[in-house]
Amino acid sequence: MLETATRLMQRGVTPSVSEVAEAAGVSRATAYRYFPSQAALVHAVVGEALGPILTWKSGAASAEERVAELFSTSLPRIDEFEATFKAALKLSLEQWAQRQAGSLGNEPQFKRGHRVELLRHALAPLKGELTKAQIDRLAQALSLIFGVEVLIVLKDIWGLEAGKAQTVAQWAANTLVRAAISEAKSI
Repeated sequence: MLETATRLMQRGVTPSVSEVAEAAGVSRATAYRYFPSQAALVHAVVGEALGPILTWKSGAASAEERVAELFSTSLPRIDEFEATFKAALKLSLEQWAQRQAGSLGNEPQFKRGHRVELLRHALAPLKGELTKAQIDRLAQALSLIFGVEVLIVLKDIWGLEAGKAQTVAQWAANTLVRAAISEAKSI
């Protein structure tokens, strides 16, 4: 079922549990036993797609090196599973709209947020050099250019190819880290 759901999401579909059951040739009861909600299904597919990103750790001494490693590890994988991540983003946006309209019902919220811990790990060497508030602000700024959203902007809007999009994102990340360090030293 997970394979079927991944295949569907790689085609840009955000399938329901029933749709995955039908496509996989299993009963709905079986599908719902494994995935009680669409959010649980999409969460499992996204976890598979993230793969090595979820276990990424760095022993690099500098935050700049760690951020560069994180981006060079993550962005190719995010590009490879771009359709899956876009389908997950679509679900997140649809659920937001349903919550605003009061029509989400009992469907559990699809939660995203792996980037927070990944970026905190990447910025850990800055403890003592920057305040917690400065590190948080830097992590928040890096969040803007880390994830499928950066590919949406650079590939879909700017028309860049994947490699060029990754180069721009890496440059922006390095620039933000250097600016935060420079700012902290000037205070």
